[in-house]
Amino acid sequence: MVELNSQHMIEEIQANVQTGDIMKSRLVLSHISEVDIKTRNRMIYELSRGKVDFVVPLLTYLLAEQPEAAEGMPVIRETLLSSLLAYPETLPKFLTSNAVEHKSELIRLVGELHYTDATPALLEIAATANDDAMILLIIETLGQLGDPDAINMLTDYLYSANRELIMASVHSLGQLGTPTAMHRLAERMGTDNDIDFMILSIFAEVQDQISLEKLSDTLRSSHAHMRSYAKKELVNIGPKAVPLLIDNLGNHDPDLLIHTLNVLGDIGDESAISPIRKLLDTVPRSANVRFAAYEALALLPLKKGAYTLTAGLTDGEDHVCIAAARAIDRNFSSILAAGIKNLLRGPEEDARHIAKIIVNAQVDQVFLSLADDEMFQELALVYLPHTHKDIREHYSNLLKKEGKKAFATRFEGREEQVSRPKVVAVDDSRMILNIYKATLHELGYEPVLFEFPASALEWLAGEKPLMVLTDLNMPDITGVQLTQKIRELYSAEQLPVIMVTTQNEATDNEAARTAGVSDILQKPFNAKSLGAAMDKLLK
Repeated sequence: MVELNSQHMIEEIQANVQTGDIMKSRLVLSHISEVDIKTRNRMIYELSRGKVDFVVPLLTYLLAEQPEAAEGMPVIRETLLSSLLAYPETLPKFLTSNAVEHKSELIRLVGELHYTDATPALLEIAATANDDAMILLIIETLGQLGDPDAINMLTDYLYSANRELIMASVHSLGQLGTPTAMHRLAERMGTDNDIDFMILSIFAEVQDQISLEKLSDTLRSSHAHMRSYAKKELVNIGPKAVPLLIDNLGNHDPDLLIHTLNVLGDIGDESAISPIRKLLDTVPRSANVRFAAYEALALLPLKKGAYTLTAGLTDGEDHVCIAAARAIDRNFSSILAAGIKNLLRGPEEDARHIAKIIVNAQVDQVFLSLADDEMFQELALVYLPHTHKDIREHYSNLLKKEGKKAFATRFEGREEQVSRPKVVAVDDSRMILNIYKATLHELGYEPVLFEFPASALEWLAGEKPLMVLTDLNMPDITGVQLTQKIRELYSAEQLPVIMVTTQNEATDNEAARTAGVSDILQKPFNAKSLGAAMDKLLK
């Protein structure tokens, strides 16, 4: 092999710069990796002294055809960048010129330089390109540029047969962030959960009217994980999403109403109070809607008209009554106290039921306001000695703290003599968990309660209960996903799982059954319906 003469190579480059001979320069540069680093750097320096039309094709050649040399010589790319910074208007010409064989690095630089004048050239290349890698790079670069002129081309690739190109187009349209781009993304939803998730995350970031509408519309989704994601993002967006959510309250779909009310409660914006109360005034047929409405009001500050909440204590469903009691306690006043006392002096059966609700709801202000009332004491003592020990201890400590020890001693000291089988209940609503505590205790079980599915899984890894009851719609981990994880630990025969949910959606039910759910129970439940569902599986 003939040894290369470094000086001759440098002189050849110098001569080619003068004559503009690109072909001869390429021949010399093809041997650049065979000389020492000092000679390489000198060759690039001499090359950089040429005209831009001479320099750019040769530098792109080096980056593409001599990758090993280029990797150890960042000066090659730096020189290319400097040349284009000096003459940015030449970029579109180079992109479409046959003189530049390798265009990938130029396309990357277009994005880095944010040179939107190159958009037409990129679109022209994409229209004739057959190389998916090149198309992918163009799509990513168009996203960096954020030029609305690219929307149609990016939309075309939303429906490509290549999944990677689809995902890149979604991301790039998200970077554009225009109403038209958001509309195109909205039209793409509905056929692929992963893509839908990606689009929803873009909507959550952009937060224009179309994005908010689509996030709100996702509350109707037939997939629990999609609904949970939309709810979480709408809560994070906060008051900006409230007007759109309030519009949802005029809808007649119970599931949409429930999810909307959940979000409004978590956002906690006062503007939602009046629309929620108007919804309650219509007395929705679905008890789950009524429950969700009172649950939301329990999270909101009612400055006036809170006395109307007492109507919830006479609802036909215990769940709704407990939610109303919590809302009353959150907004407690002397007027509300008087209203409750009047209800307790009504028919005996109704009075007993209201007393039971107040006990199980753990509403401290309401309970203390009634603690000196002999009628309430007698009504409450029907239930207090038999309720869960945590509830008894809670009220006992509360009464003693307020100097009402005499009442506390009337229901203290009733310790369980029989060990109860443990039943796990998982729900992101603390109110529902309180209901589980009272109801499972009434049925003869020891409730083990978890607000977060991850905590339940950690506990289940070390201990097996009699049964698991889980909600469907929970953030981070849905009931379906929780069940899948449980089935990795226990079979259906070893540990029955009941999905307890407001939903009755075919897609959810199928997903739940596939995950390994033993049965599905619709909310609201009471001791009778929950007990019957559990007995069916425990026979």
